[in-house]
Amino acid sequence: MPTLKINNLDTYYEISGEGETVVLLHNGFSCGMMWEEVAPMLVEGGFRVLVYDRRGYGRSDGGADFADHYVSMTFRRESMAALAELLDHLKIDRVHLVGQCEGGVVGADYAVDYPDRVRSLVAASTLCHSLISMEEFNRRKLPPTFDDLDPKLQKKYLRWHGLKRGRIFYDICARGGGCYGQTGDFDLRPTLSRVTVPTLVMYPDRGYFFDVEQGVAFYRHLSKGELLVFPKCGHNIFEHYPQLYARQVMAFINRH
Repeated sequence: MPTLKINNLDTYYEISGEGETVVLLHNGFSCGMMWEEVAPMLVEGGFRVLVYDRRGYGRSDGGADFADHYVSMTFRRESMAALAELLDHLKIDRVHLVGQCEGGVVGADYAVDYPDRVRSLVAASTLCHSLISMEEFNRRKLPPTFDDLDPKLQKKYLRWHGLKRGRIFYDICARGGGCYGQTGDFDLRPTLSRVTVPTLVMYPDRGYFFDVEQGVAFYRHLSKGELLVFPKCGHNIFEHYPQLYARQVMAFINRH
């Protein structure tokens, strides 16, 4: 299992294929396994694909203080910094970033801090701004504990994060909205206005978590933005339309 030490913690990653590098950034509840259908299609399309698990997700160590780290004010910043360190370790210079939900936040933050190292950005189902805190948002949208999850989702969590950690991981993530729950209303718009690379916003037309208007707002705050709305689609576009997801990512990258 390939790992690198970042902040003295093992970070799991996989690289496959040849060509320009595409980094796949998982959402805030799963891990790199979510890309199992999409990643091979990008490899077949002529790209080198890097998938990794952020700190405490999936096969990457979280450390004994992960629960505190998750709700800390530095969580978001450290997520982006860890990506930069991973790419430095792997000696990868310029990349295309593809982020699903919270992965889109990591991608946008990285594109702002390292514009010369990003060729393009794709953000799918990523929240633009919220009128309520993420803590309140989670209370409205998420089952309060692992035991309240649908059995199918329970199985996914245990597969993603392991039999020992899956239950605990969900309860940590669902409890307080992470670092976003500590800062009041979430607003990505100031960051988006500083993104200078070509950016594709992909959004579902009937997502459970975020309305399609969030995708429009995201797009409106980009200087080089494009917007693609998926019809009859829920939050996880990569599950509803994996082939179309991959094709649209590749078409966008090839345009830029």
